[in-house]
Amino acid sequence: MAQKQGGGGGFFSSLASSLSNFKNQVNGLLGYEGLEVINPEGGTEDAEVEAQRGRWKQEDRDGHWKMMQKYIGADITSMVTLPVLIFEPMTMLQKMAELMEYSHLLELADECEDPYMRLVYAASWFISLYYALQRTWKPFNPILGETYEMVNHQGITFIAEQVSHHPPMSAAHAENEHFVYDITSKVKTKFLGNSVDVYPLGRTHLKLKKDGVILELVPPPTKVNNLIFGRTWVDSPGEMVLTNLTTGDKVVLYFQPCGWFGAGRYEVDGYVYNADEEPKILMTGKWNTSMSYQPCDLDGEPLPGTDLKEVWRVAEAPANDKFQYTHFAHKVNSFDTAPPKLLASDSRLRSDRYALEKGDLAKAGSEKSMTREVKGHKFTPKWFDMTEEVALTPWGDLEIYEYNGKYTQHRDAIGNSDTNEEADVMKTEFNPWQYGNVAEME
Repeated sequence: MAQKQGGGGGFFSSLASSLSNFKNQVNGLLGYEGLEVINPEGGTEDAEVEAQRGRWKQEDRDGHWKMMQKYIGADITSMVTLPVLIFEPMTMLQKMAELMEYSHLLELADECEDPYMRLVYAASWFISLYYALQRTWKPFNPILGETYEMVNHQGITFIAEQVSHHPPMSAAHAENEHFVYDITSKVKTKFLGNSVDVYPLGRTHLKLKKDGVILELVPPPTKVNNLIFGRTWVDSPGEMVLTNLTTGDKVVLYFQPCGWFGAGRYEVDGYVYNADEEPKILMTGKWNTSMSYQPCDLDGEPLPGTDLKEVWRVAEAPANDKFQYTHFAHKVNSFDTAPPKLLASDSRLRSDRYALEKGDLAKAGSEKSMTREVKGHKFTPKWFDMTEEVALTPWGDLEIYEYNGKYTQHRDAIGNSDTNEEADVMKTEFNPWQYGNVAEME
Protein backbone atom coordinates (compact mmCIF):
# COMPACT_ATOMS: atom_id res chain seq x y z
CA MET A 1 0.00 0.00 0.00
CA ALA A 2 1.14 3.53 -0.60
CA GLN A 3 2.34 5.14 2.60
CA LYS A 4 0.01 7.82 4.00
CA GLN A 5 0.69 11.20 5.57
CA GLY A 6 2.60 10.98 8.81
CA GLY A 7 4.60 7.97 7.66
CA GLY A 8 7.94 9.65 8.14
CA GLY A 9 8.55 11.18 4.74
CA GLY A 10 6.23 9.41 2.36
CA PHE A 11 6.42 6.44 0.03
CA PHE A 12 9.29 7.82 -2.04
CA SER A 13 11.64 8.68 0.82
CA SER A 14 13.37 5.30 1.28
CA LEU A 15 16.16 6.09 -1.17
CA ALA A 16 16.66 9.62 0.13
CA SER A 17 16.85 8.41 3.71
CA SER A 18 19.90 6.36 2.81
CA LEU A 19 21.60 9.42 1.39
CA SER A 20 23.00 12.28 3.43
CA ASN A 21 24.18 15.70 2.38
CA PHE A 22 27.85 15.88 1.59
CA LYS A 23 28.92 17.68 4.73
CA ASN A 24 32.39 18.49 5.83
CA GLN A 25 33.95 20.63 8.44
CA VAL A 26 36.59 23.27 8.04
CA ASN A 27 39.52 22.08 10.12
CA GLY A 28 42.47 23.59 8.26
CA LEU A 29 41.59 27.28 8.58
CA LEU A 30 42.75 28.85 11.83
CA GLY A 31 39.80 30.14 13.84
CA TYR A 32 37.15 28.22 11.85
CA GLU A 33 37.64 24.68 13.11
CA GLY A 34 34.34 22.78 13.07
CA LEU A 35 32.58 25.20 10.70
CA GLU A 36 30.15 23.22 8.56
CA VAL A 37 30.26 23.76 4.80
CA ILE A 38 27.96 21.82 2.47
CA ASN A 39 28.82 21.35 -1.19
CA PRO A 40 25.51 21.14 -3.12
CA GLU A 41 27.19 19.24 -5.92
CA GLY A 42 28.47 16.62 -3.52
CA GLY A 43 32.08 16.78 -4.56
CA THR A 44 34.81 15.15 -2.55
CA GLU A 45 37.05 18.20 -2.32
CA ASP A 46 38.01 19.54 1.09
CA ALA A 47 35.62 21.87 2.85
CA GLU A 48 38.39 24.48 2.94
CA VAL A 49 38.17 24.79 -0.87
CA GLU A 50 34.38 25.21 -0.87
CA ALA A 51 34.60 27.65 2.06
CA GLN A 52 36.64 30.08 -0.05
CA ARG A 53 33.87 30.32 -2.65
CA GLY A 54 30.79 32.53 -2.55
CA ARG A 55 30.08 36.23 -2.99
CA TRP A 56 31.69 37.53 0.21
CA LYS A 57 35.07 39.26 0.18
CA GLN A 58 37.39 37.66 2.72
CA GLU A 59 37.50 40.68 5.03
CA ASP A 60 33.68 41.01 4.97
CA ARG A 61 33.20 37.30 5.47
CA ASP A 62 35.61 37.03 8.39
CA GLY A 63 34.18 40.08 10.16
CA HIS A 64 30.60 38.96 9.73
CA TRP A 65 31.40 35.46 10.95
CA LYS A 66 32.90 36.83 14.16
CA MET A 67 29.88 39.07 14.68
CA MET A 68 27.35 36.29 13.99
CA GLN A 69 28.87 33.59 16.21
CA LYS A 70 27.02 34.88 19.27
CA TYR A 71 23.68 34.22 17.55
CA ILE A 72 24.21 30.49 16.96
CA GLY A 73 21.07 28.64 18.03
CA ALA A 74 18.95 31.83 18.05
CA ASP A 75 16.00 33.04 15.99
CA ILE A 76 17.53 35.81 13.85
CA THR A 77 14.37 36.81 11.98
CA SER A 78 14.69 40.50 12.84
CA MET A 79 17.60 40.83 15.26
CA VAL A 80 20.57 41.00 12.90
CA THR A 81 21.64 43.83 10.57
CA LEU A 82 23.01 42.35 7.35
CA PRO A 83 25.21 44.00 4.70
CA VAL A 84 23.45 45.15 1.55
CA LEU A 85 25.80 43.12 -0.66
CA ILE A 86 23.72 39.98 0.02
CA PHE A 87 20.38 41.66 -0.81
CA GLU A 88 18.26 41.67 -3.95
CA PRO A 89 16.29 44.80 -4.99
CA MET A 90 12.95 43.40 -3.85
CA THR A 91 11.09 43.22 -0.54
CA MET A 92 9.50 40.16 1.01
CA LEU A 93 6.04 41.53 0.12
CA GLN A 94 7.00 41.52 -3.54
CA LYS A 95 8.42 38.03 -3.26
CA MET A 96 5.07 36.86 -1.90
CA ALA A 97 3.49 38.08 -5.15
CA GLU A 98 5.74 35.86 -7.27
CA LEU A 99 3.37 32.98 -6.51
CA MET A 100 0.92 34.61 -8.93
CA GLU A 101 3.07 33.86 -12.00
CA TYR A 102 1.49 30.53 -12.93
CA SER A 103 -2.05 31.36 -11.80
CA HIS A 104 -3.44 29.88 -15.03
CA LEU A 105 -3.17 26.62 -13.07
CA LEU A 106 -5.86 27.92 -10.73
CA GLU A 107 -8.14 28.63 -13.68
CA LEU A 108 -7.71 24.97 -14.63
CA ALA A 109 -8.37 23.91 -11.03
CA ASP A 110 -11.48 26.06 -10.78
CA GLU A 111 -12.94 24.75 -14.04
CA CYS A 112 -12.00 21.11 -13.34
CA GLU A 113 -14.82 18.68 -12.52
CA ASP A 114 -12.46 15.98 -11.21
CA PRO A 115 -11.79 16.72 -7.49
CA TYR A 116 -8.43 14.92 -7.58
CA MET A 117 -7.15 16.69 -10.70
CA ARG A 118 -8.23 19.93 -9.06
CA LEU A 119 -5.69 19.19 -6.32
CA VAL A 120 -3.02 18.33 -8.91
CA TYR A 121 -3.39 21.77 -10.50
CA ALA A 122 -3.49 23.62 -7.17
CA ALA A 123 -0.51 21.72 -5.70
CA SER A 124 1.53 22.39 -8.84
CA TRP A 125 0.72 26.09 -8.48
CA PHE A 126 2.10 26.16 -4.94
CA ILE A 127 5.19 24.18 -6.00
CA SER A 128 5.91 26.69 -8.78
CA LEU A 129 6.95 29.32 -6.20
CA TYR A 130 9.96 27.28 -5.13
CA TYR A 131 11.81 28.16 -8.32
CA ALA A 132 11.78 31.78 -7.10
CA LEU A 133 12.59 30.79 -3.51
CA GLN A 134 15.86 29.14 -4.58
CA ARG A 135 17.41 32.56 -5.24
CA THR A 136 20.21 33.07 -2.77
CA TRP A 137 19.82 36.85 -2.49
CA LYS A 138 17.94 38.12 0.55
CA PRO A 139 14.88 40.34 0.00
CA PHE A 140 14.55 43.51 2.10
CA ASN A 141 12.46 43.19 5.25
CA PRO A 142 9.25 45.23 4.84
CA ILE A 143 8.73 48.34 6.96
CA LEU A 144 5.73 48.32 9.28
CA GLY A 145 2.80 49.53 7.18
CA GLU A 146 4.58 48.94 3.88
CA THR A 147 2.40 47.59 1.08
CA TYR A 148 2.73 46.04 -2.35
CA GLU A 149 0.06 46.23 -5.04
CA MET A 150 -0.04 44.28 -8.30
CA VAL A 151 -2.45 44.34 -11.26
CA ASN A 152 -2.20 43.66 -15.00
CA HIS A 153 -1.58 39.92 -14.65
CA GLN A 154 -4.35 37.45 -15.54
CA GLY A 155 -7.02 39.69 -14.04
CA ILE A 156 -5.54 39.44 -10.55
CA THR A 157 -5.65 42.14 -7.93
CA PHE A 158 -2.95 41.56 -5.31
CA ILE A 159 -2.40 43.52 -2.10
CA ALA A 160 0.09 42.75 0.68
CA GLU A 161 0.78 44.69 3.87
CA GLN A 162 3.32 44.44 6.68
CA VAL A 163 0.92 44.18 9.60
CA SER A 164 3.31 43.67 12.52
CA HIS A 165 6.90 44.51 13.39
CA HIS A 166 7.40 42.48 16.59
CA PRO A 167 7.07 39.76 15.51
CA PRO A 168 7.48 40.51 11.77
CA MET A 169 4.25 39.47 10.04
CA SER A 170 2.79 40.04 6.59
CA ALA A 171 -0.68 39.49 5.19
CA ALA A 172 -1.75 39.26 1.55
CA HIS A 173 -4.94 38.91 -0.48
CA ALA A 174 -5.26 38.10 -4.18
CA GLU A 175 -8.34 37.55 -6.28
CA ASN A 176 -9.65 37.18 -9.81
CA GLU A 177 -12.72 35.52 -11.33
CA HIS A 178 -11.46 32.03 -10.46
CA PHE A 179 -9.93 32.17 -6.98
CA VAL A 180 -9.43 34.00 -3.70
CA TYR A 181 -6.04 33.67 -2.01
CA ASP A 182 -5.33 34.72 1.58
CA ILE A 183 -2.20 34.33 3.67
CA THR A 184 -0.93 35.40 7.07
CA SER A 185 2.83 34.95 7.02
CA LYS A 186 5.35 34.73 9.84
CA VAL A 187 8.65 32.88 9.91
CA LYS A 188 10.72 31.37 12.67
CA THR A 189 14.43 30.77 12.17
CA LYS A 190 17.29 28.96 13.82
CA PHE A 191 20.80 30.17 13.04
CA LEU A 192 23.31 27.32 12.91
CA GLY A 193 26.53 29.18 12.14
CA ASN A 194 26.94 28.79 8.38
CA SER A 195 23.31 27.91 7.72
CA VAL A 196 19.84 28.84 8.90
CA ASP A 197 16.66 26.79 9.22
CA VAL A 198 13.51 28.67 8.21
CA TYR A 199 10.14 27.49 9.53
CA PRO A 200 7.03 28.89 7.77
CA LEU A 201 4.55 29.76 10.54
CA GLY A 202 1.98 30.79 7.96
CA ARG A 203 -1.69 30.08 7.27
CA THR A 204 -2.61 29.88 3.59
CA HIS A 205 -6.16 29.50 2.29
CA LEU A 206 -7.14 29.20 -1.36
CA LYS A 207 -10.80 29.34 -2.39
CA LEU A 208 -11.86 28.13 -5.84
CA LYS A 209 -14.92 30.13 -6.77
CA LYS A 210 -16.86 27.77 -9.02
CA ASP A 211 -17.54 25.13 -6.36
CA GLY A 212 -16.51 27.18 -3.33
CA VAL A 213 -13.98 24.62 -2.07
CA ILE A 214 -11.31 25.87 0.31
CA LEU A 215 -7.78 24.47 0.27
CA GLU A 216 -5.27 24.88 3.11
CA LEU A 217 -1.51 24.59 2.66
CA VAL A 218 1.18 23.41 5.09
CA PRO A 219 4.58 23.89 3.34
CA PRO A 220 7.88 22.22 4.23
CA PRO A 221 10.63 24.07 6.11
CA THR A 222 13.58 25.55 4.23
CA LYS A 223 17.30 25.40 4.91
CA VAL A 224 19.72 28.03 3.59
CA ASN A 225 23.20 26.55 3.42
CA ASN A 226 26.63 28.22 3.26
CA LEU A 227 25.44 31.64 4.42
CA ILE A 228 28.93 33.05 4.92
CA PHE A 229 31.43 30.45 3.75
CA GLY A 230 30.96 28.69 0.41
CA ARG A 231 28.34 29.05 -2.32
CA THR A 232 24.93 29.79 -0.79
CA TRP A 233 22.19 27.37 -1.80
CA VAL A 234 18.66 26.52 -0.68
CA ASP A 235 16.93 23.23 0.07
CA SER A 236 13.40 22.51 1.34
CA PRO A 237 13.36 18.91 2.55
CA GLY A 238 10.13 17.65 4.07
CA GLU A 239 6.42 17.31 3.42
CA MET A 240 4.02 19.69 1.74
CA VAL A 241 0.38 18.98 2.58
CA LEU A 242 -2.51 20.61 0.70
CA THR A 243 -5.90 19.73 2.17
CA ASN A 244 -9.36 20.30 0.73
CA LEU A 245 -11.14 21.48 3.87
CA THR A 246 -14.50 21.00 2.14
CA THR A 247 -14.13 17.33 1.18
CA GLY A 248 -11.18 15.97 3.16
CA ASP A 249 -9.18 15.04 0.04
CA LYS A 250 -5.51 15.99 0.22
CA VAL A 251 -2.14 16.04 -1.51
CA VAL A 252 0.95 14.88 0.37
CA LEU A 253 4.20 15.62 -1.44
CA TYR A 254 7.69 14.86 -0.19
CA PHE A 255 10.50 17.24 -1.08
CA GLN A 256 13.64 15.10 -1.22
CA PRO A 257 16.76 16.31 0.60
CA CYS A 258 19.92 16.85 -1.41
CA GLY A 259 22.10 13.77 -1.04
CA TRP A 260 25.55 12.62 -2.13
CA PHE A 261 26.66 14.17 -5.44
CA GLY A 262 23.38 16.10 -5.64
CA ALA A 263 21.19 12.97 -5.63
CA GLY A 264 17.55 13.79 -4.96
CA ARG A 265 18.08 17.54 -5.15
CA TYR A 266 14.93 19.37 -6.30
CA GLU A 267 12.90 16.14 -6.50
CA VAL A 268 9.26 16.07 -5.37
CA ASP A 269 7.11 12.92 -5.15
CA GLY A 270 3.80 12.04 -3.60
CA TYR A 271 0.10 11.33 -4.03
CA VAL A 272 -3.34 12.83 -4.16
CA TYR A 273 -5.49 11.00 -1.61
CA ASN A 274 -9.25 10.84 -1.18
CA ALA A 275 -10.91 11.47 2.18
CA ASP A 276 -10.36 7.80 3.10
CA GLU A 277 -6.60 8.26 2.52
CA GLU A 278 -6.59 6.06 -0.56
CA PRO A 279 -4.11 7.16 -3.26
CA LYS A 280 -5.79 8.30 -6.48
CA ILE A 281 -3.09 10.13 -8.46
CA LEU A 282 0.70 10.05 -8.14
CA MET A 283 2.71 13.23 -8.68
CA THR A 284 6.40 13.47 -9.44
CA GLY A 285 8.88 16.00 -10.74
CA LYS A 286 11.40 18.65 -9.72
CA TRP A 287 10.40 21.91 -8.08
CA ASN A 288 12.87 23.86 -10.20
CA THR A 289 11.79 22.33 -13.54
CA SER A 290 8.39 20.64 -13.92
CA MET A 291 5.69 18.47 -12.33
CA SER A 292 3.80 15.52 -13.81
CA TYR A 293 0.95 13.25 -12.72
CA GLN A 294 -0.53 9.80 -13.43
CA PRO A 295 -3.60 7.93 -12.08
CA CYS A 296 -2.65 5.13 -9.68
CA ASP A 297 -4.12 2.09 -7.93
CA LEU A 298 -4.52 1.55 -4.17
CA ASP A 299 -0.90 0.44 -3.96
CA GLY A 300 0.25 3.68 -5.48
CA GLU A 301 1.29 2.01 -8.74
CA PRO A 302 0.42 3.62 -12.10
CA LEU A 303 -2.83 2.34 -13.61
CA PRO A 304 -2.36 0.21 -16.73
CA GLY A 305 -3.10 2.10 -19.92
CA THR A 306 -2.31 5.52 -18.41
CA ASP A 307 0.63 7.80 -19.10
CA LEU A 308 2.63 10.23 -17.05
CA LYS A 309 1.53 13.72 -18.13
CA GLU A 310 3.19 17.05 -17.48
CA VAL A 311 1.07 19.65 -15.66
CA TRP A 312 3.56 22.47 -15.09
CA ARG A 313 6.93 23.54 -16.47
CA VAL A 314 8.98 26.53 -15.40
CA ALA A 315 9.12 29.36 -17.92
CA GLU A 316 12.39 30.25 -19.61
CA ALA A 317 14.37 32.71 -17.49
CA PRO A 318 16.67 35.54 -18.61
CA ALA A 319 20.24 34.41 -19.22
CA ASN A 320 22.95 35.58 -16.82
CA ASP A 321 20.58 37.71 -14.75
CA LYS A 322 22.50 39.30 -11.87
CA PHE A 323 19.89 38.42 -9.27
CA GLN A 324 18.64 35.21 -10.94
CA TYR A 325 15.33 36.94 -11.67
CA THR A 326 12.66 35.42 -13.87
CA HIS A 327 10.85 37.57 -16.42
CA PHE A 328 7.91 37.68 -14.01
CA ALA A 329 10.13 38.82 -11.11
CA HIS A 330 11.16 41.79 -13.25
CA LYS A 331 7.47 42.53 -13.84
CA VAL A 332 6.80 42.37 -10.10
CA ASN A 333 9.55 44.94 -9.55
CA SER A 334 8.41 47.25 -12.34
CA PHE A 335 5.67 49.86 -12.54
CA ASP A 336 4.06 47.88 -15.39
CA THR A 337 2.16 45.90 -12.76
CA ALA A 338 1.34 48.95 -10.61
CA PRO A 339 -2.23 50.28 -10.50
CA PRO A 340 -3.14 53.94 -11.09
CA LYS A 341 -2.41 56.17 -8.11
CA LEU A 342 -0.04 53.74 -6.47
CA LEU A 343 -0.05 53.83 -2.67
CA ALA A 344 2.85 55.84 -1.25
CA SER A 345 3.56 52.85 1.01
CA ASP A 346 4.40 50.58 -1.94
CA SER A 347 7.65 48.58 -1.92
CA ARG A 348 8.64 49.88 -5.34
CA LEU A 349 9.10 53.36 -3.84
CA ARG A 350 11.67 52.39 -1.21
CA SER A 351 14.84 54.36 -1.82
CA ASP A 352 17.15 51.55 -0.62
CA ARG A 353 15.50 49.02 -2.91
CA TYR A 354 15.61 51.43 -5.85
CA ALA A 355 19.28 52.31 -5.29
CA LEU A 356 20.23 48.63 -5.24
CA GLU A 357 18.24 48.04 -8.42
CA LYS A 358 20.29 50.79 -10.10
CA GLY A 359 23.53 49.20 -8.86
CA ASP A 360 24.41 51.83 -6.23
CA LEU A 361 25.37 49.62 -3.28
CA ALA A 362 26.77 52.49 -1.25
CA LYS A 363 23.55 54.48 -1.45
CA ALA A 364 21.45 51.36 -0.92
CA GLY A 365 23.37 50.61 2.27
CA SER A 366 23.05 54.15 3.63
CA GLU A 367 19.35 54.35 2.76
CA LYS A 368 18.78 50.96 4.38
CA SER A 369 20.48 52.10 7.60
CA MET A 370 18.32 55.24 7.68
CA THR A 371 15.11 53.24 7.44
CA ARG A 372 13.64 53.07 10.93
CA GLU A 373 10.44 51.83 12.44
CA VAL A 374 8.29 54.16 14.53
CA LYS A 375 9.05 53.25 18.13
CA GLY A 376 6.78 53.78 21.09
CA HIS A 377 3.75 53.97 18.83
CA LYS A 378 0.74 51.78 18.17
CA PHE A 379 0.15 50.73 14.58
CA THR A 380 -3.18 49.73 13.01
CA PRO A 381 -3.06 47.95 9.63
CA LYS A 382 -5.14 49.58 6.91
CA TRP A 383 -6.14 46.68 4.65
CA PHE A 384 -6.19 43.74 7.09
CA ASP A 385 -7.75 43.25 10.51
CA MET A 386 -6.36 41.13 13.32
CA THR A 387 -8.84 38.44 14.35
CA GLU A 388 -9.22 36.46 17.54
CA GLU A 389 -8.35 33.28 15.64
CA VAL A 390 -5.07 31.53 16.44
CA ALA A 391 -3.98 28.85 13.98
CA LEU A 392 -1.89 25.87 15.05
CA THR A 393 1.10 25.16 12.80
CA PRO A 394 3.79 22.46 13.09
CA TRP A 395 6.19 25.17 14.33
CA GLY A 396 4.05 27.24 16.66
CA ASP A 397 0.87 29.28 17.03
CA LEU A 398 -0.06 32.00 14.56
CA GLU A 399 -2.32 35.01 15.04
CA ILE A 400 -4.54 35.40 11.97
CA TYR A 401 -5.12 38.61 10.02
CA GLU A 402 -7.96 38.71 7.51
CA TYR A 403 -8.61 40.93 4.53
CA ASN A 404 -11.17 43.60 5.44
CA GLY A 405 -12.26 44.57 1.92
CA LYS A 406 -11.21 48.21 2.28
CA TYR A 407 -8.62 47.94 -0.47
CA THR A 408 -11.31 46.85 -2.93
CA GLN A 409 -13.37 49.88 -1.87
CA HIS A 410 -10.29 52.09 -2.27
CA ARG A 411 -9.70 50.85 -5.82
CA ASP A 412 -13.37 51.14 -6.73
CA ALA A 413 -13.35 54.75 -5.56
CA ILE A 414 -10.39 55.54 -7.79
CA GLY A 415 -12.21 53.98 -10.72
CA ASN A 416 -10.83 52.72 -13.98
CA SER A 417 -8.37 55.38 -15.02
CA ASP A 418 -7.09 55.37 -18.61
CA THR A 419 -3.66 56.53 -17.50
CA ASN A 420 -1.34 54.60 -15.26
CA GLU A 421 0.58 57.29 -13.44
CA GLU A 422 4.06 55.81 -13.29
CA ALA A 423 5.42 56.77 -9.90
CA ASP A 424 8.77 58.55 -9.94
CA VAL A 425 10.85 57.30 -7.03
CA MET A 426 12.79 60.55 -7.06
CA LYS A 427 9.63 62.60 -6.55
CA THR A 428 7.28 60.32 -4.61
CA GLU A 429 8.23 59.93 -0.96
CA PHE A 430 7.89 56.45 0.45
CA ASN A 431 5.36 56.76 3.29
CA PRO A 432 4.14 53.62 5.10
CA TRP A 433 1.98 55.70 7.45
CA GLN A 434 0.20 57.89 4.92
CA TYR A 435 -3.20 57.23 6.50
CA GLY A 436 -2.21 58.31 9.98
CA ASN A 437 -2.50 54.74 11.25
CA VAL A 438 0.34 55.21 13.73
CA ALA A 439 -0.64 56.71 17.07
CA GLU A 440 1.02 57.36 20.42
CA MET A 441 0.70 54.41 22.76
CA GLU A 442 -1.35 55.02 25.86
